[in-house]
Amino acid sequence: MEASSPGVMVLVLLADPDAPTDIARRLARVLPDRLADKSGQGRRFDIEVVSRPFSAGAEDPATLMRRIVERRSAENWDIVVALTDLPLHSHRRRLVVDLSHEYGAALLSLPSLGGWRLQVKVRRAVEEAVLSLTGPRGAGAEQASRSLPPLGHFAGRLAPIHPGPVDEEEFADQRYVARGPRGYLRVLVGMVRANRPWRLVPGLSKSLAAALATGAVATVDSTVWSLATSLSTPRLVVATVGSVGLMIGWLIVDANLWHRTAEGSPEARQRAVLYNTSTVVTVSIGVLVCYVGLMVINFVWALFMLNDQVFASMTQNPLNATNYCTLSWFVASIATVGGALGSGLESDEAIRAAAYSKREQERRHMLQGEHDG
Repeated sequence: MEASSPGVMVLVLLADPDAPTDIARRLARVLPDRLADKSGQGRRFDIEVVSRPFSAGAEDPATLMRRIVERRSAENWDIVVALTDLPLHSHRRRLVVDLSHEYGAALLSLPSLGGWRLQVKVRRAVEEAVLSLTGPRGAGAEQASRSLPPLGHFAGRLAPIHPGPVDEEEFADQRYVARGPRGYLRVLVGMVRANRPWRLVPGLSKSLAAALATGAVATVDSTVWSLATSLSTPRLVVATVGSVGLMIGWLIVDANLWHRTAEGSPEARQRAVLYNTSTVVTVSIGVLVCYVGLMVINFVWALFMLNDQVFASMTQNPLNATNYCTLSWFVASIATVGGALGSGLESDEAIRAAAYSKREQERRHMLQGEHDG
């Protein structure tokens, strides 16, 4: 890459593949004008997006910052801001952003920004990081920190984001972390969003085929009609919870989605709890979406297939709207159990691909390789 022209700064958004790269490309369309307006001094910015798996094989912010700084020096970039969808930890705190004013580099962990209005939050974070990094460096991090709004204003006035400790041997000279229950919740929601749980629905094609087949047969079974009309609402709720719980547990156990750590440190255990919680929430959302979809499909199927006279003669109940809904609800629970059994036909790789982001898949594949080795 050629050196930047006078008055033009080369800002590189170094992004992990998949979601971070998509976010970076959208940012590249709006950042030049916004940064030029905010920085003043007639400065212009040339934005480039580089999609590279810079976080592969590492979860330590110090290691990632070293990689970023080395890449910046090798490519002769003016400023580099790295985006990753991996949750990062430092000193048992959840990292939001690391800044190195000396080396013109920043590392941003996207899950720490939560799951709502992510594009806007990332844009504000990148803008403020760049403005801080391009500010006066004569007094080091202490002076540069004055150019950054207090406590990470980009995350919102009520956001649980605070300055964090930085070791002397690290490249970073300023750090923001998310603390407390609200900080934990923001990171958890951000991790679930990065996993995109709605992808679980099309990703489990064999399981869904088994569920649909089970539901189609159950809808026209007179025994199921009798059971559905005799069950009370609490029992239908129990059937829903049981079938959904069975599906969630089966997917997690069968595909080995549970994260185990061989490290005994409190930080490692904290990370394991966070990863496992995000897995349970991700799979739960995906399964619940499937359950609602099965209810709708079964309802439509029942409208076309059932005869009110036959139904009334078998159950001694009229085939009205209430019984249509009750039957669809009960059949959805039966179909979900069938889908759980059908998920055994899916490969572990297919389930992980449906349940996790690309970065998380690679991270778990690496850990599995280390464990097998």
